[in-house]
Amino acid sequence: MSVTRAITASVGAAVRPRHISRWFASLAVVVVGAAVMAPAGVADAAQAPVRLGTAGSFAVLAGAGVTNTGPTTINGDLGTFPTTSISGAASMTITGTNHGGDAVTQGAKTDLVTAYNTAAGEGPTTAVPADLGGQTLTPGIYNSASSLGLTGALTLNGGGNPNALFVFQAGSTLTTASASSVVLTNGAQACNVFWQVGSSATLGTGSSFRGTILALTSISVTTGTTIVGRALARNGAVTLDTDTITTPTCTTPTGTTVTTPGSANASTKSPSPNGTTSTGTATPGGTGTGTGTPTGTTATGTLPFTGINPLLPTLGGVLVGSGLLLMGLSSARRRRTSA
Repeated sequence: MSVTRAITASVGAAVRPRHISRWFASLAVVVVGAAVMAPAGVADAAQAPVRLGTAGSFAVLAGAGVTNTGPTTINGDLGTFPTTSISGAASMTITGTNHGGDAVTQGAKTDLVTAYNTAAGEGPTTAVPADLGGQTLTPGIYNSASSLGLTGALTLNGGGNPNALFVFQAGSTLTTASASSVVLTNGAQACNVFWQVGSSATLGTGSSFRGTILALTSISVTTGTTIVGRALARNGAVTLDTDTITTPTCTTPTGTTVTTPGSANASTKSPSPNGTTSTGTATPGGTGTGTGTPTGTTATGTLPFTGINPLLPTLGGVLVGSGLLLMGLSSARRRRTSA
């Protein structure tokens, strides 16, 4: 019995539950605090911005030529490769550059493939019905295994977050009805809306569309359609008819307009809150850099804090288990003392 008591006393002295408890409490505060304040990296990792690279400056980019009918306005660059034919260019108003099939277009086509694959691989996804009309959606990745359609209006609610990302994945086609519309509210921006289409896209007459179309095959933009976004076709043709297509810009919370994530070789000028002008140039990697007046700002396009770290429940379990162990040691020591 004396040997047992000696061993027990030795263990109790080495463990010192009270001292460990104080140390454990301090550690718990630090670990839990770090877990709560850290960005939810695991949840956000899959939902990365779709970087367009040099394709970002193109309003229209095709693989098998561009055909236009009527007075179409393209506010951005135009190009097609490997088929370099562009018909109806005489009736186009192009505020950017008609690159045809030059080296810039060829580089943009390579970046388009990367962007398409990124958009197709985004997740986790939420399944949506074949017709998006009448719905109001919050930021996320939306998927239809077959086709996507739009009759009426689709509302995208950014939740007050100017970086809110919307990605739509269509297994086959994207088709919008005549006079359909995509409406952006509460901070949602066209620069952060992407439509990955597994085959071809057709926008109905008089549609008001928002976002960048990344189509594997062709894109048909019918009469009188307005796009704030891009029509980018990997392998097929882009067909236009008296349309207006404008590459989107992103606005920061301070009101400064910047180039969109992934756009390159394009600069923007915009008024800052006090009326001065700042100028920025986007690099091919998609990060904005710029110089200007002291009031000019530059956006990096990173994702904001989105909530509690998903590892917190696991950390909590570890902490609770450790606490129970220490309570057991403390209880055992009290029983030895009373004995």
